[in-house]
Amino acid sequence: MKAIVYRHNGAPDVLQFVDRDLPVPGPGEVRVRVAVSGVNPTDWQARSGVGHPKRFSEVTPHLDGAGTVDAVGEGVDQSRLGQRVWLFMAAAGRPTGT
Repeated sequence: MKAIVYRHNGAPDVLQFVDRDLPVPGPGEVRVRVAVSGVNPTDWQARSGVGHPKRFSEVTPHLDGAGTVDAVGEGVDQSRLGQRVWLFMAAAGRPTGT
């Protein structure tokens, strides 16, 4: 999959376009194939470092978006597959989003 990441705070030019392996959802988690992703003010504020110290060595900024559940982890009902969902606070406290 494609992702945008940053490894240190700064202006938009710290963002890098990278390839990533598809993550496997853990217990109680779902994986969402993101169709649209907005830029939440918290995303750019965290990237710039203003009032948001960087907590991970690499960050994929992503708080808000929408897409389709394409994989489920242990304990998640299979009926969730194919559901269209809205993502809110997807990367809160995590380096990679959902």
